[in-house]
Amino acid sequence: MDYDHNKALLLELQRAAGTGNDRCADCGDPDPEWASYKLGIFICLNCSGIHRNLPEISRVKSLRLDFWESNLIEFMRNHGNLWAKAKYEAKVPPYYYIPKSHDCMVLRQQWIRAKYERGEFLDTGVCHDPCSAGSREGCLWKLGKGRRQFQKRQFLLSAKEGLMKYYTKESKVPKAVISIETLNAMFQVEKIGHNHGLQITYITDGQTRNLFVYHENGKEIVDWFNAIRAARYHYLRTTFPNLPEPELIPRITRSFVKEGYMEKTGPKQKEAFKVRWFCLDSQERNLLYFKNPLDAFAQGQVSIGRKDEGYEVRDDLPQKVWVKKKPVITLVTPVREFVFICDNDRQQKEWMDALNGVITQL
Repeated sequence: MDYDHNKALLLELQRAAGTGNDRCADCGDPDPEWASYKLGIFICLNCSGIHRNLPEISRVKSLRLDFWESNLIEFMRNHGNLWAKAKYEAKVPPYYYIPKSHDCMVLRQQWIRAKYERGEFLDTGVCHDPCSAGSREGCLWKLGKGRRQFQKRQFLLSAKEGLMKYYTKESKVPKAVISIETLNAMFQVEKIGHNHGLQITYITDGQTRNLFVYHENGKEIVDWFNAIRAARYHYLRTTFPNLPEPELIPRITRSFVKEGYMEKTGPKQKEAFKVRWFCLDSQERNLLYFKNPLDAFAQGQVSIGRKDEGYEVRDDLPQKVWVKKKPVITLVTPVREFVFICDNDRQQKEWMDALNGVITQL
């Protein structure tokens, strides 16, 4: 009797309006079915797995499968997600990346550890200004030329100077000097093949340059990522002082909206189709393509304008173009029509939706 009664009370708490309990306290996923009875928060299955590894600060139970004692129900009633947010996220800096459910494990792990284990955002904590938070020095493993192996390199980030540099072994002269104006970073776990893999991009001589790095320590790589974000925030806030915060935050760093293989032909549309790795950057409105996913430079790129400028995506072929029976995409621009072949209908739809999303955005 107590089991069913307490479960009903707990599920009622999870659905209660004005508590924030209807979404995971850590990643925002809807309808969380787990809870930390030590912290008093409702969390999703994936985040509960991270909490299980923090037994000193968190203990988890299933809302539906485990028995909840009456005193634990009362504890959950007196706390909850909004209470926890007010306490543990009191001083989250505006540049700090708050992960969602689709983000990689290391981002979600370090967000949870930063909040509850290290107490980095408590009201009593020190909130570093973006200029000092955007300064960092240390070693990262960087993918070398020819994509053969990762090599340890010294990196230096300075928000004050507006630069990021890295050095080869024992060199006093930087191998590259990167302007924070075009600097971007995104986690690329699968592409790099490491749980802490980070892709850094920037513009050099009019081309997008990729650096692929990682660090063995999860906290260290996430700290680097947020330091880059702090430096970018400092640059944007200084350069665009009147830009509203909701417009500025999405411009700090970005991930590609879509990546993957497609086949493409040349400008005459008579050349053989070749497999290429494509990356769609919605902010820069560019579709970049590479021979290999881990290439430092793109082989080319397609600028994508708006529909009223003559840009369009179609699921058919231009006249006099024939291909084997596979799903196709034609990207129409004022200059030429680009033809791509997809492996299947699902891939075709995903790419068309992503491209249309860029074309229709203001």
